[in-house]
Order: sequence, then C-alpha cells, then structure tokens
Amino acid sequence: MELYASHCVFPTPDICRTAEYYQQMLGFRRVDYLNAMEKHICLYRDGDEFILTQSNGQKVIPNHILYGYGGDAYVIVKDQLSLQKEFDEKGVNIIKRLHKTDYHNQEFVIEDIDGRWIYFGIKEE
Repeated sequence: MELYASHCVFPTPDICRTAEYYQQMLGFRRVDYLNAMEKHICLYRDGDEFILTQSNGQKVIPNHILYGYGGDAYVIVKDQLSLQKEFDEKGVNIIKRLHKTDYHNQEFVIEDIDGRWIYFGIKEE
C-alpha cells in the first residue's frame, strides 16, 4: 500500500476572507463547497491543496504560538527564490527570508491572514 498525497485542513473564523487572501496574495485557485453538509473551500495551486473549514467562531492559534515553534504547513518547492519574490511583490508577510536551516533545508516562511506560518522549502541536495 502506498500513501498518495496529503492536504492541510485549516479551520478559520471567516472562510471567505481567508479564501480571498489565498487567491489574491498566494495565487491559489478557489473551489467553494459552501452548500455541503460540512461547508468548506478547497484551494489549489499546482499539486497542492489546502482545505478551509469554519472554526465556529474559534480563534486560530498557530503552532508557533501554541507550542513555541513550528509551522502549520510545509510546502515542497523547487524554486523558493522565485516564489519568495512573487510573494514579496504582492506584499505577503514574510516571517523568515530564504535561508539554509540547521536541518539542511532551503526554505522561507510566510504568515497568512489568520496568523499561520506556512513554510516553503526543500531538502538541500
């Protein structure tokens, strides 16, 4: 048996506001399922998918606040510099600029509209 893929599921207080941010700032394509029994919005960019759900008014507490470090998603990207430049041009809040980590990844980190930290990187060869 083989695992095929995984997707991040992000509860959010304002599902449409968060979806709009991912569309405009991060370049994701949006597909709404707001009439489903379990309302959600799927966000797609290349081979990645994030799923937004309603948090029923609960505030988002990102991992770096809840646990003292860490991100809420890690996206594998081959050309991090170009993506960082794209995000810079759109005014995305870049928390950590492209750097080599002590665990041998080249990565940068952004903060989304809900305070989540999203890592974009890849293991250095």
